[in-house]
Amino acid sequence: MGMKTQAEKDVHELNKTKGRLDSVGCGMCVAKWMQVTIHLQNGHTHSCHHPRTHKIPLDEIKKDPSALHNTWYKKHARKEMLTDARPSECDYCWNVEDNSDVFSDRILKSNEPWAKSFWDKIQHKKDNKNYLIDWRENVNPTYVEVVFSNACNFKCSYCAPHISTQWMNEIKDKGGYPTTTKFNSLGGLKHSQLMPIPQKEENPYVEAFWKWWPDLYQDLHTFRITGGEPLLSKDTFKVLDYIIKTDKPNKNLVLSVNTNMGAPDELMDKFIEKVKIITERNLVKDFQIFTSIDGWGTKSEYIRHGLNYRAFWKNCEKTLTKLTKPSLTFMVTYNALSVFNFDLFIEQLYLLKEKYNSVDRYTSNSVVADISYLRHPSHQSVRILPKVFQENIQSQVNLMHSIQEKGFTEKGDDVFSHMEMEKLQRIYDWCQGDIDEKSLKRNRYDFYQFFTEHDKRRKTNILGVFPEIKQFWEECSKIKKDEVV
Repeated sequence: MGMKTQAEKDVHELNKTKGRLDSVGCGMCVAKWMQVTIHLQNGHTHSCHHPRTHKIPLDEIKKDPSALHNTWYKKHARKEMLTDARPSECDYCWNVEDNSDVFSDRILKSNEPWAKSFWDKIQHKKDNKNYLIDWRENVNPTYVEVVFSNACNFKCSYCAPHISTQWMNEIKDKGGYPTTTKFNSLGGLKHSQLMPIPQKEENPYVEAFWKWWPDLYQDLHTFRITGGEPLLSKDTFKVLDYIIKTDKPNKNLVLSVNTNMGAPDELMDKFIEKVKIITERNLVKDFQIFTSIDGWGTKSEYIRHGLNYRAFWKNCEKTLTKLTKPSLTFMVTYNALSVFNFDLFIEQLYLLKEKYNSVDRYTSNSVVADISYLRHPSHQSVRILPKVFQENIQSQVNLMHSIQEKGFTEKGDDVFSHMEMEKLQRIYDWCQGDIDEKSLKRNRYDFYQFFTEHDKRRKTNILGVFPEIKQFWEECSKIKKDEVV
């Protein structure tokens, strides 16, 4: 037999992980213990992006601040997992496992480096007997994402009031949008208890976090700060200062911070200065910076309202120039308005990779695009577009392949990873699937209603920025509400 390929080795490891999980229970998933996203701005939490967030009871965090993660709600889901049951909130994985041979996310997540340290705690021996972890036990997660605040200086077209203060101010002033879903109206947020605590008010969830932090910090494998715009939150800098000043730095930590690269210059400079200290003193294992962009030039400024594209690119260059070790990932939310000049972004990404990819950084492929398609709100999805526009996506995939074939001018490395190209290809493939005609018509109606109101409120002009869609726009304008409701 020949040597196993890396793909074969990966499949073997995933099968081993599945076997270990299933030996505990058919619904077992390490993420329920070791992973958490905590929305401190409104007191919500979940241990995976598939289940909906749930509210953290204030009485629980008063007793123990780790209840930001270890809620009784979550503990009961853990109990189900330890007793060979499947929590209903995890139905995404059950659907995958019951209807395909693909590895579900409970297996993929449980195979991650941050999850593996927990195996000995799940199943352990004592007096020659096997024991399972007690479902009531509080644990420190190893992978933590936290949102300190919804403070944000942008109003991206697909975002929401509980994530952006700019959106919140607009909706409070002018109300929700006149789509069939009443997009971004506050009624749904209030019903789901997602309304954020204003930044100037005391926040018991943030207070609980800082009580928990000194104990949590030492156990972390990955810690990521998201937002809102994290650089507008004093708590982001408090984390960085803690790492700089502590006598016992966690040097195994992978630290990540999101930023829209549009914060005031003094905050950008302050951030760069502190990251430089952390990385040059080797206080972490890895530092990853994430930013977001969905197109190029004025088109990207229209999508991400508040963005100044020239300033954005200048800040990206400044960050990569002054910080010689961290990586920079562009998170792309590929949407209906991305298709018209995303090729220009791909070309600029190539130039940035050629200039800044380096073996001296934590990862040699240190400038990366993570391209995901927008699903919600569905009226801004690429699937609402006519097929002729969707073909632009395949052309952009082809561009990535042609750049890959050409390669770097002075380096022998691949320009794009397989995943970078594959994720854009998946978006094109996703567009080719069948779509219900009534849903398509409703989404196109909502597209027109949303951006008409968008232009009125924000004094913008969609046809001035996207003249390519004129005929499509006129067709959408003719759809009547009674045809789709």
